[in-house]
Formats: sequence, structure tokens, C-alpha cells
Amino acid sequence: MFQNDCTKLLGLRHPIVQAPMAGGVTTTLLVTETAKSGCLGMIGSGYLTAQQLHDQILEIQAETNQFGVNLFVPTPFTVNESDVSEAAERLQPFSEKLGLGSDVPAIKTYDMLKQTFDQQIDEIISLNVRVCSFTFGLPSDEVVNRLKSNGTILIGTATTVKEAIAAEKAGMDLVTVQGSEAGGHRGNFLQHQEQSMIGLMSLIPQAADAVSIPVIAAGGIMDERGMAAAFMLGAQSVQMGTAFLTTKESGANPLHKEKILTSHEDEVIMTRAFSGKWARGLLNTFTEGMRDANMPDFPITNSLTKPIRQAAAKQENSEYMSLWSGQSPKLAKSESVREMVEWVSQEADVLIRHFANRGQS
Repeated sequence: MFQNDCTKLLGLRHPIVQAPMAGGVTTTLLVTETAKSGCLGMIGSGYLTAQQLHDQILEIQAETNQFGVNLFVPTPFTVNESDVSEAAERLQPFSEKLGLGSDVPAIKTYDMLKQTFDQQIDEIISLNVRVCSFTFGLPSDEVVNRLKSNGTILIGTATTVKEAIAAEKAGMDLVTVQGSEAGGHRGNFLQHQEQSMIGLMSLIPQAADAVSIPVIAAGGIMDERGMAAAFMLGAQSVQMGTAFLTTKESGANPLHKEKILTSHEDEVIMTRAFSGKWARGLLNTFTEGMRDANMPDFPITNSLTKPIRQAAAKQENSEYMSLWSGQSPKLAKSESVREMVEWVSQEADVLIRHFANRGQS
């Protein structure tokens, strides 16, 4: 596969980044196998404590240094007890169906999340993690300076051209542009959901023209065709989430993997039901039942639905699980990381060379 500024900066054989999927998907095995395959493995640490992140970093470093950590940038919010009580009442029928009680889960405050974020930054610096990426916003100048002083490569996440420009101005070395096709949560932070739903094929060239740092394309890329298209539009690497989620090394629940492998593109929807933040996943009983519910913003709703999601997983009931997926589930495969990386890279290389040769004839 060809080399460029992105692959040289990150030290990659293949211009592929494994998306940092939080919630247990990015196991040590998934990250290390991705790295050994010549790509960038990423820990999705959004829901990890600093100690959990510390432990996983050490596990991975025992095998490779070719990986990074993704952090959720905390945004100030307030907890309104009345809104929480109303939301808990709205969730009660689902809790009862899963045999849960009526206790309202504890909700972490902004200060608590900010403290965890700061502690995670400390771990990344003290353990000399090579790469750190950010979602849901950009870190402060202080954090950027601390990481850069330690030699850490920084990656921002953008859903619009304005956010990509903001990432470059904030000191990011690369920017991942997340198209509306992407599975899981939207990374928007400057604009609302409506303004940030830009398709990847439109977002790549506009962002690439607007910034001087390398662009990583994310959203619905599952095979060599999407990869080649992203490169032709100006991306220097691709970030793949759902394609890695269904690999054998992924820590995703087997039911989650199976649902993606057997679903169609018209079963993938946008929902706030599980977390209070717009995310793309598969339609099920919970998302349908909560379609019109007015729930508190992230991370409050995410805390309130956690017992439901955990109980559903334990009971092997996919109708109440958060089944995140990009818009191309029919392209998903059950295979090893190495198998997926090798065939996607080889076939994308063939396509790019084919079109390059046509242009020269």
C-alpha cells in the first residue's frame, strides 16, 4: 500500500486506523492484532477509569507500541433532578421487562468526568503513549502543550469543515473527519446534529481543501471500494469501525456482531435513546419504543440506561442492547483482523493503481 504523510507520521504499513469504539469493543487483543497487521490500533477509553486505562496500556505495550488512546472531551452540564426522575420513569417499563428494580442509577457530575479525563491524560503522558485522539470536542491549550511536550501525536475528530479547521488551530497533527454514515456517536461539538450530518464523500474533499494537516476518513468504509474512494477524494488514511467490530478479535457482544452480520442498510437508524447523544445503530424494540422520548443530554441518559444495557447483554436479549453500526452492515464479515486488513489493503491498492493508470493512458 502506498505511503503518505499520515502513514509516515503514525508509522503504518497500511493507511488504516481501527476506530476507538468505547464500551468494551477495543480489547487488548483487537488493538494488538490491528497493530501487528500494520495499522493503528486504538483504545476506546471513553468509559474507562484511569486505572483501567493504565492496566490496558501496559497489557498492550507488552506486545506493541503501535497504538493510541481515544478520549471523550467532557463538556460542562448540569444534572436536573426533576428531569432525571422523569427520564427514569420513562425507562421503568423496559427495566421491568428485564427484571430490574426501580432504583435510579448514580450519575457522574461534570467535575467527576473532568477529573477522570485529567487522570487519563496523566496516564497517557506517564506511560508514553504515542498517539492520543479526541472525540466530542477539543482539549485545552494546556493539555495540548503537555501532550506535545511529551512527543504525543494528536488526532482530532470533526463532523464539519469548521470543526476540522478548529482541530488544526487547536494543534492537532491529524484530523478524523466523521461522515454521517459512521456508526456509534456523532463527534460533533461546534454545531448541532442537523448541521453535522454531512456525508463522508462530501466532507472529505471540503475538509482536505480547508486544512493542511492529514485527513483520516471515517464513516461507512467497509471494503476496498470505500477506501479507494476516500483516498481519491483527499484522505490519507481511513478509520474503520464496524468492519473491525465484527472481527473475531473484537470484544463486541456476539449478539451485536450477529445482528450486524444479518442486518440490512434500512435497519440502521439515528437515535438518542441510549445515551442522550445522537448515535447510529440498529433498530430494535428499545429504540423504537423510545423514538419520541425527550431524554436528558449525554452523559445523563447514558448513565440511566446503563443497567438496561447490561441486563440485556447478560440475558442475551439484543432488543434492549445498544447495537451501534455504520450504514453498511451488509458489507460486514466475520473474519480475523489480519484477514480483513490484508484483503482490503490489497484490493484498494489494485483499484487505485487501475485508475491511476487509466489517467496516464
